[in-house]
This record gives sequence, structure tokens and C-alpha cells, in this order.
Amino acid sequence: TEVTERLEEVILIWTKQIRQVLVESEQIRREADDVGPSAELEHWKSRMSSFNSLLDEIKSSRVKKIISILQAARSKTLKQWKELDGRITIAANEAKDNVRYLYTLDKFFGPLANASPVMMEHIPSLLSIVCMIYCTSPYYNTSEHMTSLFLKITNQMINTCKTYLCEG
Repeated sequence: TEVTERLEEVILIWTKQIRQVLVESEQIRREADDVGPSAELEHWKSRMSSFNSLLDEIKSSRVKKIISILQAARSKTLKQWKELDGRITIAANEAKDNVRYLYTLDKFFGPLANASPVMMEHIPSLLSIVCMIYCTSPYYNTSEHMTSLFLKITNQMINTCKTYLCEG
């Protein structure tokens, strides 16, 4: 029972740390007003890296041994642990999926930033892919994510126009 109690303390510490990571990841992002769409991709790549690292740690043999010992002891701390494990898995899957979808837009980010204000040739293809993302992505098709993406695309278009006017 002493070993079980110590391992439960470890699990409770990990649970608290994982909850903190989840809370921080769900907070509203503060970004500059003129940030472009590539920042959206970078955000999700960073989030994917963080959650994948956390998943790797959770799936490590050391953690699995502790979990199996606590399962044998029928520890009540495992209910919280399983719930958090599921939330981390969902967050990692969301980040991975969003990165995959946003990479389909990546080829437009450079031309959008470097084009003249007559960037109309890029817009139909860009909007077609945004529409595809909205229609097919299980995670990115929320109003919040789409608004953020459209805001960044618009910011990039405005920055391109400003640069063009200042050079002209």
C-alpha cells in the first residue's frame, strides 16, 4: 500500500501538470493585428509538437508500468488519468489534423505575401481550399478557427497592399 500511495501521488502530480497544459492550450491566443496566415500553421505545428511529446511520455514504458501497478491495486486515481489521457489524445489528433489541412494552404501564403495588389488570380484557389477544409475537417471547421484563418488571410492581403503602396 505504501508503494501504491506513492505512485498515486506521482499520478496526481502528472494529472495536475497535464491539466495545466490543457488549460493553457485552450486559452485565447493573443496575436498582433497584422499577423498573416502562416502564423496559423505555425501555431498548430507548435501545438502538435507539444501534444505529441506529451503523448510519447504518457505512452512510455515507465508510465505504463506505473499505470499497470495502479490498475492491479484498483486505484481510484486512474479514472482521472484515463480522462486526461483521452483529452490529450484528442488534442494531439486535432493539432495533427489541422496541420495537415493548413499545409494545403501553405503554397498560397508566399504568393499572397509577395504578390502585387492584383492578387486576384490566387484568391479563387485559396478560397476553394478553405471551403474544402471547412467541409471536410473534423476539427478545423468551427466558426472560431475559420474566422481566425480569414482574419489572417485578410491581414496578409492588407500588408501586401501597404507594401506595394509604400514601394510605389
